[in-house]
Amino acid sequence: MFKVGDYIVYPMYGAGIITEIVEKDFLGEMRTYYNVSLPYCRMEASVPVDNCAKLGVRPVIDPGRIVEVMAVLKGETEPMNPNWNKRYRENTERMQTGDILEVAAVVRNLVRTDRKKPLSTGEKKLLSTAKQILESELIYSGGYTMEEADEMVETNI
Repeated sequence: MFKVGDYIVYPMYGAGIITEIVEKDFLGEMRTYYNVSLPYCRMEASVPVDNCAKLGVRPVIDPGRIVEVMAVLKGETEPMNPNWNKRYRENTERMQTGDILEVAAVVRNLVRTDRKKPLSTGEKKLLSTAKQILESELIYSGGYTMEEADEMVETNI
């Protein structure tokens, strides 16, 4: 169980901080929720405590794992489906896992693909979301500024 002040990752939204733990009535049943501030996607979320595992909510990575993330960004581009629609779906599924290494791979692959041939509008939005998720976790894990996290990602791809 998390506590107020813990940094967490909410898949598809990024990293944030638990601002409070509250009891709410849901369909006549009292349930406990984490109220989470996700500043890098400019939103607040209420996450049911008993659904955290199912939703993939997890603590941010330890700072020592940032090296692994950078290694993924520097790694080989993976072959991707030539059909943008299928590629979009596959990348979305990878991001939904909540695994930062999967998100880093999506960012790497899409940035490199975009350098060769411009991405579709949908994939550009997906890349933007993936970068925001990745960079928000680097910010909370390593204590970086947004600019430093962005530079780390860009220089390692």
